[in-house]
Formats: sequence, C-alpha cells, structure tokens
Amino acid sequence: MRTQVGIVGAGPAGLTLGHLLHRAGIESVILEARSREYVEKRIRAGVLEQGTIDLLDESGVGERMRREGLLHHGIELRFDRQAHRIPLSDLTDGRAVMIYGQTEIVKDLVRARLETQAPLRFEAEAIGVEDLETSEPRIRYRHEGAEHELRCDVVAGCDGFHGVCRGAIPQRVQTIREREYPFGWLGILAQVAPSTEELIYAFHAERGFALHSLRSLELSRLYIQVEPDDDIGHWPDERIWEELHARFETDDGWELHEGPVLEKGITPMRSFVAEPMRHARLFLAGDAAHIVPPTGAKGLNLAVADVRVLAEALEAFFARGDETGLDAYSDTALRRVWRAEHFSWWMTSMLHRAPDPDPFAAGLQRAQLEYVTSSEAAATTLAENYVGLVKV
Repeated sequence: MRTQVGIVGAGPAGLTLGHLLHRAGIESVILEARSREYVEKRIRAGVLEQGTIDLLDESGVGERMRREGLLHHGIELRFDRQAHRIPLSDLTDGRAVMIYGQTEIVKDLVRARLETQAPLRFEAEAIGVEDLETSEPRIRYRHEGAEHELRCDVVAGCDGFHGVCRGAIPQRVQTIREREYPFGWLGILAQVAPSTEELIYAFHAERGFALHSLRSLELSRLYIQVEPDDDIGHWPDERIWEELHARFETDDGWELHEGPVLEKGITPMRSFVAEPMRHARLFLAGDAAHIVPPTGAKGLNLAVADVRVLAEALEAFFARGDETGLDAYSDTALRRVWRAEHFSWWMTSMLHRAPDPDPFAAGLQRAQLEYVTSSEAAATTLAENYVGLVKV
C-alpha cells in the first residue's frame, strides 16, 4: 500500500494532522496500535488554549466542542486559605480557554475521519520505520494477524512517548533533554457537579498542591500532589476527599462537594524534549517529541500546535515542491515547545511543595505567589502563557 503521508498514532496529534491534510487534498493513512474503543476512552487533558479552539473551529470539527465545552475566562490561585482570581481574558485581549476533554476531541476527529472514508486502521501496530533517508520511507506494521508495509513520501511520528518513531532517529543526530520531578499527581474523576466555575490551583505549605478541574457540569476532575512512587492502594476514597478538603480550605466558607469516584490513578511528572523533531523524511509531533508536566495544561495544545505547523509545511511541499517549511519545522515547533516547557516548569515550581523544603526556598515560593496575584504585569505573564501565545 502507498500513500503520501503515513501517520503513526491516532491520538490528537495524528488525528488532527490527518484531518488537516484531508482538507488540503493530501492523502494519508493513520495507523493506531490500540482499538477504537480504547482510544476513545483513555482519559487525558481537558484544557484547550485559544489557538486549539480556533483550529478546531476553523477545520470544521468544533461544533460539539462549542455546544458542550465550558469556556473559561479566568483561573484561581489559592494559598494561605485565600482565593486570588487571574482574569485571563481581561489580560489577553479576550482570549480564553475551553474545558473539553481530550477523549471528546478524539471522538470528534475519529468521526470526521471515518466520514471521509480516508484510511484509519485501529489495532495496527507499527513495528518499524525504515528507509527514512530515501524518497519512499516505509512503515512496517501488524494488522489482523499479518505483517504489512506502508510506503509513503513522508512519515509523521505521532505515536507518543513509547512509540517506535522517535527510536528510528539515529542517536548520533538526536539530543534528549529531560527532568524528573520529585512528586506525582493522584487524579480522580468524580461523579459530582464541580464546586467551582473556574479551575482552582491550590498551594498548601504543609500538604502540597491540589487542582480542582472540570470535565462537564456533572463530572469533576481533581488532583493532589503525592510521592511519584506512591501506591494507589494507600489512597482509599475517604482519604483522598479528606486531603482535598484540607488543601482547598478557605476562610470564606467555600465548600468542596463530594461524589462517587469513577476513576483514580497516580501519574509521575516529567519534562522531556527530543531535538531535532525531524530526521530526513520522518517528522515527530506531540508526545513522541516532548512531554510537559500537566500543571500548565500544555501537552495536548503543543501536539495541536506541532501538527498545524507540519500540515502547512506539507501542503507547500506537495503543492509546489517547496521544502522550506519542512526544513524549518523542527526549529519552528521547538520555539513553542521550550516556551511551554518553561511555563510548565515555572507553574510546577511555584505550586508544589518540595519533598524537603528549606526555609529560603519556601520564602521564595511564597514571594512568587504573592507577586503573581498582586501585580498586573506578573498576572499578565501567566495569563498570556496559559491561554496560549499567538506568536513565539
């Protein structure tokens, strides 16, 4: 089988790229190792930057997002039992964020792909990417008990951190930069109406970080900082709710509502960047090239930003033979990646309790929180990054 662009991975990066290419009249085949059911149910991020909102709208898959998503114009920072609102839209000329789960975006994109009848193969596991330095690279994959080969002009590696594509880049041309954080997030999905209209980022000096997010008007997503190697078995529902109450407590009588816990798990936190994001005819996008801690809500948005750049470059390449955009892809994408890495690190450092905090570091952390919540200039820096920079 042959196509113009072989896409490995049917997460947000791969599906968005395939959708944009189809609209540009470019053929692609998407290969996904997991089943459709698995892909459409895995719980991931749910905060969309303005640029992601705009792209989904412009490309014709934003109708359900607009109908069911929750548009937010601010977030709250909470510390010392006091709430401080950051008015995102007021500080960024009206830009905002949308609460709309990654699972819902994937469902919308899968549906749009299937309606076009363009190839989307589930349970098609890529096992090798070869001949990258030729004009006809190959993707080897297993599907329905047999091994197949897909020849293409370009390979897009959208197969996540554990996929095969990044490993196909020779070590001699790739640099890995990473950081492991000394804490993780214990996250729960609870069947209860959110206790807030906007996200709450809470810092408790003795207990650590907590986040109150939303998935819908009936579902709440909540997180607490824990040890990265903690055992979820040590956290019965009662203990989780007790900890959430303590970390979100305020002096103004705000109340956290409890409900049945539908899901829970612990996720370690890390930063990771692979440079460059291109080797010959292979282009990496999304988690295949970079990971950010979730504090800044950047992972999904970076994946969409990557493929927007890549789709425009591929359109010029196939329409006019112009490789300028492809040659610049890695540098262009990495400018935004590193800006997002810095913002995510900054938010993480400001809001998490260090395992063994010294008094000096604790003083710096408190000073940063007070400055961000009292200075319009500092709040604007947070707001601009949170809603997504127009240019980097």
